Amino acid sequence: MKSICVIPARYSSTRLPGKPLKDICGVPMICRVWERASRAESVSEVIVATDDARIVQAVESHGGRAMMTRADHKTGTDRLAEVAEQFPDVEVIVNVQGDEPLIEPSLIDALISEFAKDNALQMATVATELQDADEMTNPNNVKVVVDRYNDALYFSRSLIPYPRNAGKSQTFKHIGIYAYRRQFLLDYAKMEPTPLEQAESLEQLRALENGFKIRVIKSSCRFVGVDTEEDLRLVNEIYRQEASS
Repeated sequence: MKSICVIPARYSSTRLPGKPLKDICGVPMICRVWERASRAESVSEVIVATDDARIVQAVESHGGRAMMTRADHKTGTDRLAEVAEQFPDVEVIVNVQGDEPLIEPSLIDALISEFAKDNALQMATVATELQDADEMTNPNNVKVVVDRYNDALYFSRSLIPYPRNAGKSQTFKHIGIYAYRRQFLLDYAKMEPTPLEQAESLEQLRALENGFKIRVIKSSCRFVGVDTEEDLRLVNEIYRQEASS
């Protein structure tokens, strides 16, 4: 089953301008993401998809592959689909965010393995347990609830499930790493935005509202997405600790 990993990356960022090229221990962040994704055993290629020549230059100088995509894409999914159109022989495409420099390569392999086990599966993602009360109530942390088969029931910026009976259920944070069957990705990118998607500003709800399942892998890996200078300092410290260990 041929699979590739695509990392969408835009230069502009409201909270952290030029985010993909921010330095992490001497290497641009987008190159750190590419490095870690490239360690996954199940992908034949890792490609950075961007609309900025500076990002292409950084990735190629680091030995990676980057593709220029249109500048008018509204979402990372649209950018991903543009790349997918150019790989008709690929069956599964994994989307790793360009601001996840601590992505665990084994998670990419685990996502792909779900498609090998379930021929009907079209889309999969990742979640990790939340235990910090502030993180639970923070709307920037997207929560997900799943059924007994680990398929998503709902994603929300609100706390779900509501803890009416404390200790009866776990709270999981959604991690924005996705895997798709190629044809589903192309179809999904063409679907019209849906009411719940627009209300929560969560694109993955479009799949659920159209009746598709999203498999959720639960992980204990450490995730630190980079949205602020403080996040960047933390990730640099983690990389320094890894280098000295």
